[in-house]
Amino acid sequence: MPSRTRRFFLNAIILTLTALIMRAVSVIFNIYISNKAGSEAMGLFSLLGSIYAFSITLATAGINLGVTRLVSDALAKNDPKGAKKGVAISLAVCTLTGTVAGILLFSLSPFLGSSVLGDARAIRPLRLLAITLTPLAICSCLSGYFTAVRRVKVNAAFGIVAQFVKIGATVLLLSFFVDLGTEQACLCLVAGGAIAEFFSLLVTFILYLIDKRKLSRIAPSKNVDSEGLTSKLLSITLPVTFSACIRSALSMFQHILIPKGIHKSGKSWSAALSSYGALHGMALPLLLFPSAFITAFAGLLIPEISECCAQKDTARLERTAYRTLSLSLFFSIGVAGIMLFFSHELGMSIYKNEETALYIRVLAPLIPVMYIDSAVDAILKGSGHQVYSMNINIIDTLTACIFALTLIPKIGIWGYVISIYATEIMNTTLSLIKMLSVTKMRPKPLMQVGLPVLCIIGATNTSKLLFIFMPSLLSGGAELVIQMLLSIVIYVTLLALTKTVTKEEKEFLAASLMPERVYNQKYRSDLPLLR
Repeated sequence: MPSRTRRFFLNAIILTLTALIMRAVSVIFNIYISNKAGSEAMGLFSLLGSIYAFSITLATAGINLGVTRLVSDALAKNDPKGAKKGVAISLAVCTLTGTVAGILLFSLSPFLGSSVLGDARAIRPLRLLAITLTPLAICSCLSGYFTAVRRVKVNAAFGIVAQFVKIGATVLLLSFFVDLGTEQACLCLVAGGAIAEFFSLLVTFILYLIDKRKLSRIAPSKNVDSEGLTSKLLSITLPVTFSACIRSALSMFQHILIPKGIHKSGKSWSAALSSYGALHGMALPLLLFPSAFITAFAGLLIPEISECCAQKDTARLERTAYRTLSLSLFFSIGVAGIMLFFSHELGMSIYKNEETALYIRVLAPLIPVMYIDSAVDAILKGSGHQVYSMNINIIDTLTACIFALTLIPKIGIWGYVISIYATEIMNTTLSLIKMLSVTKMRPKPLMQVGLPVLCIIGATNTSKLLFIFMPSLLSGGAELVIQMLLSIVIYVTLLALTKTVTKEEKEFLAASLMPERVYNQKYRSDLPLLR
């Protein structure tokens, strides 16, 4: 029905705008921090992030996916009691896992800072991070609930507010330090995040208590079985948690090895942290910033795909997979072309750093591979193949660790670049093969890849030529923005002229944006993406 398509699309717009705002603020904040504390502090903070990521994996225990699946399945069967019970069980589990993970991180902070990272400046920030794990786990659980009931406005609202609370608190804390050192800068960053996590916990829990009353209005079906939810939750979360912990531990190990490997290649420890910070803390966040569009759709796909599988609607599953892959490729190829073509201007305008500009140029062609992996993983998770997805991620990270042990000490930071290429291509290829097998969808390489590549090449070169022959009336930054926007307009126009975007995809957009009465007068009701 058009209403289903419209709801999905509008939810995706909400999540996309939210993610874009949050990522834009995050990138700006990264620029502020890098200018305030330097790339060395960014490098150390990235190292702290690798340990924190492993702790988050332990704390959240796959609960976000678990509660999303439980609530989605219960609502598909008109079982509001089962949905409430699923959330209650999930909250109990994540509170326990978050508390245990926090105690472990706090206790092991001296060992992790001094012995594992080899930098005692990390001890106090790690202890401060430990206290955020319980509220973070609970928020993750409640976020999964709001995703399952398709009320993403809640996630969007408190996500934006929490981000601004974090940044406001961090900037305020930084202002009290006149002579900032690397450790003090990291402490300010961590403290700002801690304040935001406790704020999110309070607001999210209040919103959940208000929202769950709506479940009582659902008329329950007869003969629904709400028993066995704990075992069902554990069957989803335990394999995911086990796989995620292995991958996260390997990822932590990998990111600890990277600056050490760069150091072994001949650079000083400070220079190694700076190079690592420039690539991992500055270039990659910028490259991944537009992926907010893909992330928004991917998050919403999990309950939609789960519902397709629960209802055994294979035709709808195949159509959803095809449209998702097509739209993800159209978008990511466009982003890759713009990032590649304007890499030097972006690096110098945003970071004023030649090294960062170089990393943007080198990694830009990998953007389509990185972006579609998120959408493919969402389809696999929604269809119950989350263990396969996590196993591929483990192989990916293990391969990256091997590169960090063998290649990076020999050729330095470029070994890390080669590692990113090799692991991302391997991960996406294996996930895509599985997704094609599950959905029975058949891709069209010429339409989905070939034509968009030609369109973005034509768009960026046309934009550049137009500005060469026009007198420059704008400053460098404003001119860059207009050139990029013009490239986007030309790219979309070329996609339409070459009929790369099909009639069905146009009708999907029409179904999403038109009033339902107007849509029914102009289009059939059986074509939208999610019907």
